[in-house]
Amino acid sequence: MPVADALKAHTKYLWFDTKKRREYICITNDVDQFLHESGIKEGFILVSAMHITAGVYINDLENGLIKDIDNWLEELAPVNPDYHHHNTGEDNGDAHLKRILINHQVMVPVTEGKLDLGPWEQIFYAEFDGQRRKRVILKAIGM
Repeated sequence: MPVADALKAHTKYLWFDTKKRREYICITNDVDQFLHESGIKEGFILVSAMHITAGVYINDLENGLIKDIDNWLEELAPVNPDYHHHNTGEDNGDAHLKRILINHQVMVPVTEGKLDLGPWEQIFYAEFDGQRRKRVILKAIGM
């Protein structure tokens, strides 16, 4: 059978209604559940934030590190009323810049039906302009 005929694809959306403007949410369990729903044993899962003020990243689930990441982002892209973007009537210029720093998506390998992450790696949704409904797309491709 040609490889293209054996490939499967599966899609799901995760929705978030954050309580604060900035939040970091571990979504590893959601992605793992999605993997099992997909039936993929070998392949990849794309995890991508579908909003221009949110991101996705992989790192350690450790509160001190999450605070360090938040502080680092705030140093590089502080909440500041002087962004040119604010001339449009918006007040979230920093959120757009933080998203670029974190990135908007990750690819997670799937091996033998499991997320192939390092021993401390977790998948996070990072919200920088929250308190409204947003989503992430999960797209599994594999066999």
